[in-house]
Amino acid sequence: MIQPLAYIHPEAKIAPNVIIEPFAMIHKDVEIGEGTWIGSHAIINDGARIGKNCQIYPGAVISSTPQDLKFKGEYTLTYIGDNTIIREYATISRGTEEHWKTEIGSDCLIMAYSHVAHDCRIGNNCIIVNNVQMAGHVHMGDWAIIAGSSSVRQFVKIGAHAMVAGGSLVRKDVPPFTKAAREPLSYAGVNSIGLRRRGFTNEQINDIQEVYRYIYLKGFNNSEALEHIEQDLPATPERDLIVNFIRNADRGIIKAPSASHVDSED
Repeated sequence: MIQPLAYIHPEAKIAPNVIIEPFAMIHKDVEIGEGTWIGSHAIINDGARIGKNCQIYPGAVISSTPQDLKFKGEYTLTYIGDNTIIREYATISRGTEEHWKTEIGSDCLIMAYSHVAHDCRIGNNCIIVNNVQMAGHVHMGDWAIIAGSSSVRQFVKIGAHAMVAGGSLVRKDVPPFTKAAREPLSYAGVNSIGLRRRGFTNEQINDIQEVYRYIYLKGFNNSEALEHIEQDLPATPERDLIVNFIRNADRGIIKAPSASHVDSED
């Protein structure tokens, strides 16, 4: 159902059963998947590729021109996966020639007033809470959560299943399965509650905690810790994901906690 007061460019590709509310604006080079709902005053700009059964709330702006002085008008895109919810006044910029696209996965929730800048890659089942400000080229793994009013520096990587506390300044990479908190942002334990909710066993969680003891609690530098982990601990998908993430952390990872700030479960 498309309301007559909505503006839709005649060349936009709108699938069946899409609902577009009054005063929404859909530009020319846009594709919207079946069953998606577009709220009033939402703006869907050129280059948007929106999946099935998404919800785009009033005032959201999708695929806006990148806020990057190097952008020269090149043809770039914004991909949003199926079943993703984008709340009021969230803004998502399209890519630049660095990556050519901004990508948001399926089953994500991007809450009100958040900003996802150009060339970001957001995995599946991620949550970006109200007022999160994400600079360009940020990578966010599946099931990661960034709590409200956090700011994420450009090129930062946030690992799968990680959780970043509200109000954080994220300057370094956040490894998978961890909680990150305090200022400066540091390791606050393994995200064990989130992992249990997603079906991880106690044995898997214990193995993850043991990996992070080597990284953060035994006094090794990162290279030494990774060497000991591969020598001492059995290979598991979780261990290898952590090791590969840290090896490829170009900006370095979040700092170790002080002794009084490590969760008792770790």
